[in-house]
Amino acid sequence: MSFVAAAVKPVQAAPLATTAVKDSSITDGIKKMVSPAVVLYDSLELDRYGLSRSAFEYAMLGFEYLVESGVIDNDDVISIVDFSLPSSAKRLFVIDLNSYRILYNTYVAHGHNSGREYANQFSNKPESNKSSLGFYKTLGTYMGGHGYSLKLEGLERGINDNANRRDIVIHGAAYVSEALIRSQGYIGRSQGCPALPEKMHKPIINKIKDGSCLFIYSPDKAYLKRSAVLNARA
Repeated sequence: MSFVAAAVKPVQAAPLATTAVKDSSITDGIKKMVSPAVVLYDSLELDRYGLSRSAFEYAMLGFEYLVESGVIDNDDVISIVDFSLPSSAKRLFVIDLNSYRILYNTYVAHGHNSGREYANQFSNKPESNKSSLGFYKTLGTYMGGHGYSLKLEGLERGINDNANRRDIVIHGAAYVSEALIRSQGYIGRSQGCPALPEKMHKPIINKIKDGSCLFIYSPDKAYLKRSAVLNARA
């Protein structure tokens, strides 16, 4: 593949800055891999599916760093959630980086307190009922209150490293449905989990489980300047 192919401690988040976000820091890192990322983005016609170029470039920037750091075990696939899109859009993208194919593109819920149609508020705090942004490592599966589910490890300290404590997992949910979109304009919301349609969650979980990378994106300035993963090569 053209991209660089144990529990780990979450990456320490960079301290919050008092100045505005500087494009140069993260942008310089993106430029180092802009050619392969742009080629893949364009060849897969991801813009036609709605995935923003920024979400994809940030995802690949962090993915490369995590793979090279030995954090991600399975570099064959990457999953991207683009919260710049409303919940009525199919904003989960699972991409095969070996065959260069979009394996899955479907709906995904955000936390109840993150917003209604759009997720625009995020938290790492237990009982916040909000989504957490950033990079995750998929772990193993289990049968729980929501049926077949996938555990996640938040890799960014202070941003999503309470995922286990908050029981943030991937699972299926009846409220992630096109019927709700037709009736109210948006899907249901979770307690913070990236919940998937009931007919889709099992094959997706089986494809991405055991050490692959999940990136949950939003054009959130606080996250972009705090993320130690995105700023590692700045």
